[in-house]
Amino acid sequence: MESNRRGFLKATAIASAPLFVPRQAFGANDRITYGVIATGGRGRYLNRHFQAVGAQCVALCDVYDHNLELAVKESPEGVKTFVDYHDLLAQPGVDAVVLAGPDHHHCPMLLAALKAKKDVYSEKPLSYSFEDSKRMIDGVKSSDRIVQVGMQRRSSAPVMRAKRLLEDGAIGKVYQVRPQWDWNVAKPLDNSALAGKLDWDRFLGAAPKRELEPMRFRAWRQFYDYAGGNMTDQGTHLMDVAQWFLGSGPPKSAIMNGIIAKTVGAEQTDVFTAVFEYPQHLITWQLNYTNAFENGWRITFLGDQGTMILEESGWHVYSEPWKPDAPAVMQELSIEKDGGLTGTNAVRAHIRNLMECMRSRSQPHCTVETAAQAVAGPHLANLAFKQGRKVTYDEAVRG
Repeated sequence: MESNRRGFLKATAIASAPLFVPRQAFGANDRITYGVIATGGRGRYLNRHFQAVGAQCVALCDVYDHNLELAVKESPEGVKTFVDYHDLLAQPGVDAVVLAGPDHHHCPMLLAALKAKKDVYSEKPLSYSFEDSKRMIDGVKSSDRIVQVGMQRRSSAPVMRAKRLLEDGAIGKVYQVRPQWDWNVAKPLDNSALAGKLDWDRFLGAAPKRELEPMRFRAWRQFYDYAGGNMTDQGTHLMDVAQWFLGSGPPKSAIMNGIIAKTVGAEQTDVFTAVFEYPQHLITWQLNYTNAFENGWRITFLGDQGTMILEESGWHVYSEPWKPDAPAVMQELSIEKDGGLTGTNAVRAHIRNLMECMRSRSQPHCTVETAAQAVAGPHLANLAFKQGRKVTYDEAVRG
């Protein structure tokens, strides 16, 4: 029912003793300490950026020793390492943790971090399921911790300027939004032996027990047991911007079609289209990992007085009626050193926002409630695809 929908929106090997000393409050010049839980490619990327803005890495955790070794090389001398994240969380002197593991670990890791009194930077998507979103919102609301979810477009200055333009009526009333993501990267999964030692049982966590298949670890996002696939991975970013710009909550319903074109061995699709219904507009979200004609991500807002396009290189506004040779009437291009709309500047701004909020104890740019709304549509689309029908938000939330 609609009341349920509104309710969800409102709610929705251990080393020796550490050398770092816990602090109860931050002074203006205090250096924030943090640990990284899951040091795969994204975890190491965030580790580098946290250090770049002045935070101090004091602890690392991963179930795969090869990842840990790589992360140690990029961290200060003496950084402590762990295999079990509970052991890292038990250490004093860790102000915050970065959570960069598979989707099915996001909820238990976040709840454990809250219990350990750590502030959190959690990678997107927020959750593995609607149920996990609810548990995570409730957990944060009942704690005194600051939690930032890694949707860095929320801290991108050019993206925020584009949002203000749209809100000021630059393109009139928007009735359709077309997010898309196109990369020619799809290929068969690699199931060859892993180079290092993996604690497979810890990787599985609460997921169904099964014998080790290296491709399930390397490409965990492609399997239903661990993630929502490309739908929730990239969809969380783009659906968030669409809903944020239009001031809407999650969709009323979703339907999805998709295929596994080239990612042989995967369960999740590498080419798909989903349609999301809102009270006064539609969002059609498509992904194609077999073609790079418009390489990367793009969000097109179609208004009755103009069109706004956001992509990594910048944003552009075109007036109505559009002509093939019509120039943009407004635009902001990202210069190379900026790293694009969502690159280095945006990521570091998002981390700085967390650090500022850790000191002030105010809410960050991307709260768990915001992130839950962003992933709600992708979760809904995945349910629709599995069931082969349109699925409504209300029935999904009721379970």
